[in-house]
Amino acid sequence: MPPDYSGQNLRGRSFKGQNLTGANFSKADIRGANFTNAILKDADFTGGKAGLQRRWTIGLLIASWLLSVISGVFSIIVGIFVASISNIKSNQNVIIGIVSLIVILVFFIITIRKSLTAGLVAFAFAFVGTFAFAFAFAVPAPGAFAFAAPAAFAVAFAVALAFAFAFAGAAAVAVAAAVAAAVAAAVAVAAAFAVTAGGAFPVTGAFTFAVAGAFTLFSAYIGWRSLTGDEKDAWIRSFALAFAATGGTSFRNADLTDADFTGATLKNTDFRKANLTRTRFYEAKKLDFARVDDTILTKLAILKLLVTGNGRGKSYASADLKGANLIGADLKEANLKNANITEATFQGACLEQANLTLAQAVGTNFTSAQMTGACVEAWNIESTTKLDNIDCRFIYLLEHPKPETDDRERRPSSGDFQPREFTKLFEEVLNTVDLIFRDGIDWKAFVNAFQTVKNQNEDTELALQSIENKGDGVVVVKVGVPDGADKEKIHSDFTQSYQLALQAVEEKYKAQLQAKDEQIVVYRQQSGEMTEIVKLLANKPINVQVDNKVENKNMTNSNDASRKIEIGSVGRDFNASGQALNLGDISGTVTNTINQLPASPEPDKPGIKELLTQLQAAIEGDTNLPQEDKAEALEQVKALAEAGKSPQDGAMQKAGKTAIKILKGTISSLPSAAKLVEQCSNLLPLISNFLGLG
Repeated sequence: MPPDYSGQNLRGRSFKGQNLTGANFSKADIRGANFTNAILKDADFTGGKAGLQRRWTIGLLIASWLLSVISGVFSIIVGIFVASISNIKSNQNVIIGIVSLIVILVFFIITIRKSLTAGLVAFAFAFVGTFAFAFAFAVPAPGAFAFAAPAAFAVAFAVALAFAFAFAGAAAVAVAAAVAAAVAAAVAVAAAFAVTAGGAFPVTGAFTFAVAGAFTLFSAYIGWRSLTGDEKDAWIRSFALAFAATGGTSFRNADLTDADFTGATLKNTDFRKANLTRTRFYEAKKLDFARVDDTILTKLAILKLLVTGNGRGKSYASADLKGANLIGADLKEANLKNANITEATFQGACLEQANLTLAQAVGTNFTSAQMTGACVEAWNIESTTKLDNIDCRFIYLLEHPKPETDDRERRPSSGDFQPREFTKLFEEVLNTVDLIFRDGIDWKAFVNAFQTVKNQNEDTELALQSIENKGDGVVVVKVGVPDGADKEKIHSDFTQSYQLALQAVEEKYKAQLQAKDEQIVVYRQQSGEMTEIVKLLANKPINVQVDNKVENKNMTNSNDASRKIEIGSVGRDFNASGQALNLGDISGTVTNTINQLPASPEPDKPGIKELLTQLQAAIEGDTNLPQEDKAEALEQVKALAEAGKSPQDGAMQKAGKTAIKILKGTISSLPSAAKLVEQCSNLLPLISNFLGLG
């Protein structure tokens, strides 16, 4: 039976590391309680009161007021130096006053337009420049301090104001307290200055108070801006909230899966690294004053959505809503494109006309959600996605209409869904992985990648279900998978394998194109051999297929003018009537070329001849390499043998480099564990070294 602490006074209690699954803390006072590392799955904190105990609140408020007093002193110091502009009897003082005023204005402008950090950077440069100015014109060094004081005051007062907000919780009280402390300090310092100045207060005092007042308002604005969630000065808010949560209720690293904080007061509470999967924060109070580092509550827009449940018409594109509890939320016309809503719950939520394009919805609960008019283009769902009792008349499968049409792939194409038809529509989708290609498909790379993924997932049966051409180069391939398959892994494996295969194919094409130019010189040198090969072919029988029957004829006796010999390049296939040259003939030519190379003088140390012989044998003995690729690979071995005859010749070296590139591209389509891949990885570097290719 889960423990019941409802309505109890638990201030300062420690529950650190305890298993409190299903415990009832409703309406309990848990201020200062420690739940660090506790297991609080399904725990009930509705109406509870978390945060600081009274003694911590008083102590931290006093600290913030003291910081305000210090910042007030800074403001007067700033005013004193700017007030030097009124002392026309001293040129040095006038210069100090003018330069200080200009730099202060620049600091104000940069900070307001960009951020306090950017303002401080500008101030740092100005500070260095002031010292240079002071030395150049013999201005007293304190003049440089006029630059440092404004920056110090702005930071101190902005942080003090943020502290006051975080501690007091009431904006009006916080501002009044911080400003009052700063002004009181300013008056005290100004009075002392008036006495030391011999009573010359009217003009100088006016300047002093004007500047001090401007700085007070300016810093109050920065502090207020940071607490409203402005990203420009988010670090001030984070720093203040972190300090304010000291001594408060701690849920650090606690497991709050499915816990309920409905209506709870959560200011000055520590949720760092807590597991907030489906944690309910509906109508929680002061959650924006809690420390929420490393959680989805970091973004104020998400925090407000979880508290209010109102996201109608708002954009949460690419937002991190993983594990968000949005039961009954109003998200009509909301933009959730590319959002991570994995393991989130939208039970009974309104998602009518919402954009769920590319949304990651694995393990998401849409039970009883209203989804009429929603767009679900390429959303990622699987068997763990709950689509029971969906209230939906129709949906769209495309975010934007097809070119020059208004067709967004409405489902059903006409009329409305009947009960349970929405769920049935996606039953097939739940057991498929969608592979989306936005620039067409290289089918050779696709086949190689698909085979690689099948080998990597031997225990998972994969099958191609459909191929859809969406237009504009977009193709969607659906791969069927069994229940319980790790679809994310399969999708990731395929994406990676396809990119590698695509690169290999591209490199192969590039190498072949490059070879056309580089081998021209080689072809000229081998013209004599080409003549001999043609003679050899002329005396060999060829196979001609007629009506599915093979008929042997000799080229020398043939009168069929339609047949021809296409000689592309040395070492390549010679096609007669569309028939490829027999691999045995290619192998024989390669062997003859290799045998023209000198043997290694050391029996136990193979030379170029022995290495090429091993490479030829490895290619011919491989059963995974297609016949076309095998013939091409043997051609490149022959090219390497030719290069081995004159390894110092520049043209031969280029031909050798090209041959090695093509060989690497050819074997790249094979599984990484294939024997030929291993053999080539050992032989090709040795061959490159022998040919002086590096």
